[in-house]
Amino acid sequence: MKASLPYKYIISVKNGKHYVVFDFKDKAGKRKRKWASTGLPEKCTKKALNEAVEQIVAEFAESWNNNSVILNVSRKGGNTAEGDEKIVVNQELNTFFTDWLTAIKANSARTTFQCYKRNAERFMQYMGNHYPDVTLADLNYTHVQSYLNHKMDEGVKGSTVKQYYLALHSAFAYAVKMEMLTQHPMDKMIVPRADRHEAVFYNEDELNELFEVFKGHKLELIVHIAAYYGLRRCEILGLKWDSIDFKKKTLSIERKVVSDYDENGQPKLVVETRLKTNSTRRTLPLIPHIEEMLLEKQEMDKRYKKLGGKNYDTEFEGFICCDPYGKLISPNTVTHDFHDVIKKKGLKMLRFHDLRHSCASLLLANDIPMKAIQEWLGHATFNITANLYSHLEYNAKVTSAETIARVLGGKKEAPAYTDEPETKKSDSRKMKNDTITDTSQAAAV
Repeated sequence: MKASLPYKYIISVKNGKHYVVFDFKDKAGKRKRKWASTGLPEKCTKKALNEAVEQIVAEFAESWNNNSVILNVSRKGGNTAEGDEKIVVNQELNTFFTDWLTAIKANSARTTFQCYKRNAERFMQYMGNHYPDVTLADLNYTHVQSYLNHKMDEGVKGSTVKQYYLALHSAFAYAVKMEMLTQHPMDKMIVPRADRHEAVFYNEDELNELFEVFKGHKLELIVHIAAYYGLRRCEILGLKWDSIDFKKKTLSIERKVVSDYDENGQPKLVVETRLKTNSTRRTLPLIPHIEEMLLEKQEMDKRYKKLGGKNYDTEFEGFICCDPYGKLISPNTVTHDFHDVIKKKGLKMLRFHDLRHSCASLLLANDIPMKAIQEWLGHATFNITANLYSHLEYNAKVTSAETIARVLGGKKEAPAYTDEPETKKSDSRKMKNDTITDTSQAAAV
């Protein structure tokens, strides 16, 4: 600390950047602290740092002599007490978001980090086009509200805009925590309303038709696993042969495969053992139909590897969802090829992820409890499952109707429902080589 001046200062590093931190007392004798950015990274020359510090201290001294403590910072009053000036660093938005992303990367799931990064880039692009001179200290809720409204006007779905909102809220919460801001700039905002997502799904007949069109396709096994188990795309691709216990008849979800980019910006596949939640890591009974397909795939892989010889790709050896050349099928390939096939064959359009919903709807239609479905799908909480699929619980509605009729009197039988879900059929047909009821019984285990 420099004790020869009426104020003290130190040089500090925060988020990889050098700052000069001033410590002084105001006229009321209350201690204050102010951060001023040098604009230099942590790894810089000593000469450059000294020059930047000297300039900042000189400007601060001039401000001090003029009874002003404003120095490349903005004052945010907020709800502070009188005379308690809160200071925030006047940092460029691009620099702030870069620092924020660097800080959260280690503790964020790869897909979450990618989502935050894309959302930050979208926001910075908008701000650069509409408010190029606005810094972190100048930012307020009107800028963010304007951005979200702009996205809504472009036709972006409310649920997507809600994701933009959450990413930005997280970023500025970090700024408040790091004392770069004294008040969250989004506190006064109107939160975008996310439209309720109605799950799309195939019924039994549609699933059997789907299996027919994927016969012999490289996604055949992947499609069957998605329909029977309701696994997420990344979970299916993360299955290895050591995930299958043919003796104990179990299938374990222990890892996932996601897409990312290398240092050159080229796409790459990454295997992660850090799953979405603790509930995601689970062991399920091995359904006979899937077991037969897995055993067949295992034999085929051995033949392909022998035929391929030195040209056979072994980077992802041991993974189940590899093509005949040994290459692991990518998440993007699953999405693209699935959509392409059902479009060409004229099937009802839905996302690959909707096979997960199809599995859940068939379990519900066959009287499997919602709690068992939560455990089968690996949802973190019961509420997630209930919110997604409660509208499909037709039997519960019938029971409610019979109960109220019995209590209040009238006819003994409940009135007939005309909006019975298509998936609820008293004569539920079996799926090829196996029934969804087998899956349902396994879910209850």
